[in-house]
Amino acid sequence: MNIKELRALNPNTEIFDTDSKEFSVFGRKLDLNTDEIVKVAEGTKNPEIGSLYDASLTEFEKLKIAEEIGEECFGEMGCQVGYCRGHSNRLNAFEWHTSSEINVAVTDLVLILARVDQIENRKIDSSLSKVFYIKKGEAIEVYATSLHFCPCEVEKSGFGCVVALPRGTNLPLERAHNDPFLFRKNKWIIAHVKNASLIERGVTAGVYGENIEIKY
Repeated sequence: MNIKELRALNPNTEIFDTDSKEFSVFGRKLDLNTDEIVKVAEGTKNPEIGSLYDASLTEFEKLKIAEEIGEECFGEMGCQVGYCRGHSNRLNAFEWHTSSEINVAVTDLVLILARVDQIENRKIDSSLSKVFYIKKGEAIEVYATSLHFCPCEVEKSGFGCVVALPRGTNLPLERAHNDPFLFRKNKWIIAHVKNASLIERGVTAGVYGENIEIKY
């Protein structure tokens, strides 16, 4: 589904693309050849319901693009390249890292983004977020200052998104912390107040307002 069709189905939600000035606040487009990794990722089956995330996949990390991401986007630091795929069409939560995250859209998809500095008193209004359409094959950098979460699908078959982060991100924590949002290594999450499944897993609720839904 293209952005024009998606906008027509979501008349109350302003949807931007990655060429818009609005996106420049949250990230930037990358000049990377994504053909090979998209083709490899397309061989991975989506779950029938829900979403899955593998933080590190050997079949991705042996590709040339993984080396390019490590050198050009993470300044020669070791990075992990994984895959998030499945089904989701709501905001549900925000997460953030102390580093940028690199995404490659394996399908057309939507990202709902906000800014870390918009969290006040451990809360954030979902109306502060902006919605972006990412085309299949696009590679983007999502800045460390950007709140994001699971992509939203724009077709019944689901979404697929390659995710690159500094190695070790999303591993279990080794000790207790006072930070209410720290959930995994280099991973902070704030759940929507209506997302019972995340709250039951110990994620702090703090996103209020509409749990934005993307219709397709």
